[in-house]
Amino acid sequence: MDSLVKVHGAGGYDSDFSDDDGQGESSERGLKRKHEEEILQKPFQKSRLSQKAHRSFHSNELDREEARNRRAHLISLNAFERHKKFVGDYILYYGGQMADFKRSAAKDKTDLDVLRENHRFLWRDEDEEDMTWEKELAKKYYDKLFKEYCIADLSRYKENKFGFRWRTEEEVVSGRGQFQCGNKRCEKQEGLKSWEVNFAYVEHSEKKNALVKLRLCPECSFKLNYHHKRKEVKAKTKKVSEENQEPPQKTKKEKKRKRSSSHSKKPKHKRRRNLSASSSSSEESKDSDKDSEAGDEPEGQSEGDHWRGPAPAVEEKSREEEFDEYFEDMFL
Repeated sequence: MDSLVKVHGAGGYDSDFSDDDGQGESSERGLKRKHEEEILQKPFQKSRLSQKAHRSFHSNELDREEARNRRAHLISLNAFERHKKFVGDYILYYGGQMADFKRSAAKDKTDLDVLRENHRFLWRDEDEEDMTWEKELAKKYYDKLFKEYCIADLSRYKENKFGFRWRTEEEVVSGRGQFQCGNKRCEKQEGLKSWEVNFAYVEHSEKKNALVKLRLCPECSFKLNYHHKRKEVKAKTKKVSEENQEPPQKTKKEKKRKRSSSHSKKPKHKRRRNLSASSSSSEESKDSDKDSEAGDEPEGQSEGDHWRGPAPAVEEKSREEEFDEYFEDMFL
């Protein structure tokens, strides 16, 4: 250390110490300037001394961008176009034919095919035990049908073969099968007759019977009865002839009064004939008035019955019963 230190007399200075101080100050200034540049530098601004990126970094960025574009393209496609693209890529890379990827349409069924397979002319409680969605569809269609009158197919009447089905809502509104002939190919409205037919048919390899009603014109009625006569349905007559009506039963009091009147008619003396005749005529007039009053009263009730208790309540008919009576003649 002594060799490095040189003293130049009074008032001199050490030159080595002065150089070290200058270098320290310059380094402090550089650090301060660098710190200020880092503070003032923006996040997206590149550094002045940027280095060249590595090749792997470049390839990774390209792969990421390509995957982003491919994902956006797949999202823009619908499911069917996406499926076709994947199938095309599979054939392109692995080989094959498009015919191998086509779906077989041999087992396809429409709603009409399902109805034809599961339809029943009459549904029973046994048929509703094991219900599948096909049976539920057929049952829902069956509930919408109107089962008062049938529509008939009489095209094979000479073979004694007939086809029957229930009416739809449109046919009920138009009056087909009730106010028009129920034959499938007839639209006559005059001279219609109601027929009751025992319809025997085979359904799901099982023999069944059903009693159905038809409204047919005279020509179609002849076709229906070509082999043997069917039962004709007629309206029931409610009117009863007056001759068949039984006279109202007489009460015990009326019988006693008539007996007393008959005894009073017999004269005890010849002098009192006129008086007895006049008294008997007056009693007969009274009895006739009472008989007329008793006739107005309901059957099975006497004068004493009115004082035993309140009058029997008359049951009023409900609205449904009134409609049934009104439509009874219409629906034979």
